[in-house]
Amino acid sequence: MIHEVDEVLKGLLGGGALKGSGIDVSFEAPTRDWAARRNAPVVNSYLYDIREDVGRRQRGHVPVHDERDIVVRRRRPPRWFRLAYLVTAWTKNPQDEHRLLSAVLASLLTREILPPAELPASLAALGLSVPVTVSGTQTESRSFAEIWSALGGELKPSLDVVVTVPFPAFPEYDAGPPVTEGATIRVRTMDDDPAETTGRSHRPHQVAAARAARRPNPR
Repeated sequence: MIHEVDEVLKGLLGGGALKGSGIDVSFEAPTRDWAARRNAPVVNSYLYDIREDVGRRQRGHVPVHDERDIVVRRRRPPRWFRLAYLVTAWTKNPQDEHRLLSAVLASLLTREILPPAELPASLAALGLSVPVTVSGTQTESRSFAEIWSALGGELKPSLDVVVTVPFPAFPEYDAGPPVTEGATIRVRTMDDDPAETTGRSHRPHQVAAARAARRPNPR
């Protein structure tokens, strides 16, 4: 699922203000070695943090309907995870990097909610929209300075992009068919004669009619 989110983010970055520019989007860790190997302008989108959004966690089960709107399966609600990306621009000129970051910011600010139709098949099947947050309040325990220190590089201007996605919670199991008839009560005589066995079926419409018949008439 994470690699599909990478493709979604790559499409957002490359299909917005960067469309037709020929600038690549990389997901490698922006270490010193990586920076030394690059030979063209690039936008780096480094996935630095993955954690569950516990505020979205739900309990119970979700019914799955078929084309006749009949419940055929049940599954647990999806678990939502926040995928945090450190987005940076890499060129030979700091001003060009700032222009690239500005173009990326302009592309992402208009796409704060991604509908299911714009998501990969596995995500779209859940029928849920995916929120995208750009440079919001940082809630992760690690600061950007610590991240850059761990990467062995120098601090650069960056955008903190968070994509909150639902992950299916397996297993999914079949549900029983809908009840169409009530229970049947069979009564035997004292001598247990099978010929005298009778039965009565309780169906919803019969129960409702019986209750209506027992109500006193208003005067």
